[in-house]
Amino acid sequence: MNKCLLFGCIVALGVGTFVATPAAADSFVFSTGSPDGRIATLSAPANASRSETETADDFILSQPTTINHATFYGLIPSGTPLSSISGVEVEFYHIFPIDSTNPPSNHVPTRTNSPADTEIASATRDSALASLSFTAAVLAPSFTAANSVVNGINASPNSFTAGEGPVTGDEVLIDVDFTTPILLAADHYFFRPEVDLGGANFLWLSAPKPILAPGTPFTTDLQSWIRNGNISPDWLRIGTDITHQGPFNAAFSLSGETVPTPEPSSLLLLGSGLLGLGPLLRRPRRTK
Repeated sequence: MNKCLLFGCIVALGVGTFVATPAAADSFVFSTGSPDGRIATLSAPANASRSETETADDFILSQPTTINHATFYGLIPSGTPLSSISGVEVEFYHIFPIDSTNPPSNHVPTRTNSPADTEIASATRDSALASLSFTAAVLAPSFTAANSVVNGINASPNSFTAGEGPVTGDEVLIDVDFTTPILLAADHYFFRPEVDLGGANFLWLSAPKPILAPGTPFTTDLQSWIRNGNISPDWLRIGTDITHQGPFNAAFSLSGETVPTPEPSSLLLLGSGLLGLGPLLRRPRRTK
């Protein structure tokens, strides 16, 4: 018998062999619930009459997750054809002070628990770049939000404007598929959708705060924030700073799959088994 081969086999059997067993992925779903009609806030790219204006609201991941789908509810001017929606962009943000200048400018009342200055570049998706696709549907031809924030987004000490009053339009649902899924680590994030409606305003509708079932409540739920060119890269709290109402959530959902963490399992063959095979390893003595 080839002792080298035998020795190799015995060594392989005599040490513990550990195998990582892949765990199964679980479905991930997060939702703030349906619109509650309390407020509608601008979230749209710049056009000839205004600077880019962004609204963001938060969610939490308890483990690494791949997000491949999102929905959000908005208000568009009554009778506006859905074909007027020329683009959708989605960004994700860490919570300040990550990805931010710190200390901040002090141009706003606080940056505590706000979105970061800049987005997570790897998590940006844009229909113009074919990294997402979207569909839109009218849910109600006449929906009224009790208040709105469109232009009144100002640095301190003029942050409080009380909002710009009730607004009525078509309630729409934007349904988004990420052509390239978004991978995020376990953490607390902000979600920011933006809709290009040409010269018209897309207003993101609010959702109940605290989140109610069948939404996905979580204990560290933060309020929605907004910014435009007057205050960027800073943000303002829509309820606490601008309207002195609320605070508010924004109506959206995210879904995908958790990333399985390999679970180590072991097949351990005791080294003591080598003792019984010891004689096979001894070189036979030659007789004289």
